[in-house]
Amino acid sequence: MSDNTLVNPNLEFIDEVVGLGGDSLKKCFQCATCAVACPIAPENSPFPRKEMIAASWGLKDRLVGSADIWLCHECGDCSTLCPRGAAPGDVLSAVRSYAIKEYAQPKVLADMVTDKGKLPLLTAIPAAWFALMAIITMFFGGTMEKIFGFVGVHWVHHTDAPIAQARFISSWLVDFTFVPLATAVVVIFFLSLKRMINDMHENALAEGKTDKQDLDVKEFLKTIPAVLPKILKHKQFNECGENKARGTAHMMVLYGFVGCFIATTIGFFLLYVVGSAGPYSQLNPLKWFGNLGGILIVLGAALMIKERLGKDKTSAYKDWYLLGLVIGLGATGLLTQMARLAGSTFGTYLIYYIHLIMVFHLFAYLPFSKMAHFVYRIVGMTYAEYANRQ
Repeated sequence: MSDNTLVNPNLEFIDEVVGLGGDSLKKCFQCATCAVACPIAPENSPFPRKEMIAASWGLKDRLVGSADIWLCHECGDCSTLCPRGAAPGDVLSAVRSYAIKEYAQPKVLADMVTDKGKLPLLTAIPAAWFALMAIITMFFGGTMEKIFGFVGVHWVHHTDAPIAQARFISSWLVDFTFVPLATAVVVIFFLSLKRMINDMHENALAEGKTDKQDLDVKEFLKTIPAVLPKILKHKQFNECGENKARGTAHMMVLYGFVGCFIATTIGFFLLYVVGSAGPYSQLNPLKWFGNLGGILIVLGAALMIKERLGKDKTSAYKDWYLLGLVIGLGATGLLTQMARLAGSTFGTYLIYYIHLIMVFHLFAYLPFSKMAHFVYRIVGMTYAEYANRQ
């Protein structure tokens, strides 16, 4: 005699998935073509068919806490072969965006970041903040120099060059903004990922996707080195047949940000340890990593935009927000330097101001935007490896 299961669909969840880009969800008639077509789906309980069923029925708990939604790389094979045009890749992308909102705290900020109507407010906050920082730097520099001198610290962080970003907004004020902000982001991710990992393990146990009864955090962390090569080589993208070009674009953006991170680290070391202030020579390794990183980011983002515009693909606000932010970060970083080399004081400071606003978007809203999927995906892939997902 079969068991009866009572399904309580979460209609609000279905509406949110549709609103986040999964508007093709209801076209699915559960033929399983997507699960057969996916080249990277696990042999045991493959995706994305079961996810499409759960999303259609509004089974939020089965989806949000599943590691499988992060194993999907939205390569497009399933969407191309779907006989109904249900676009499972887009639906899973929407589910991932919902999961980011669900785990990230505070919830009110998560809702704001995914609401295009709130973009002016989210931009006005850093715009006003850095305008204040510019006023302090340019008009109260003498006062700040006395305050910093009282504790034995140099306020001035620039050479005698006529144009230097630190003359416009002090490096101290920039770092006093972003270091605490980055710390807050790390704390938010830590709390979010702690919940996520526990939910993934419960889901895997309930669906028989792991042979481990207890979650061993130490063993989980030891699994990370085994997953990193797959991420750095974009191995999953290379297994896809429909959109292999996406792998190249994603790698360019990834390594572009790595280059910019290295440049920032070098700059931090030179400024606060060596005591060497900018602007720096174009022969400085900081410039090599920064320029190459910026170029890779712009080119990679441009390829992503071209790919998204060239295909019959659903694009929600979250997608364009991310792409606009990425290409804007790379472009304003490069243009700031170009304006300085061209001798344009106004151009340098204006573009630098815009660049700082975009960097604030990157830092402050990272745990709530689509860009957070990179962190969540690493954790999802690590859990699958740890759990012996087959």
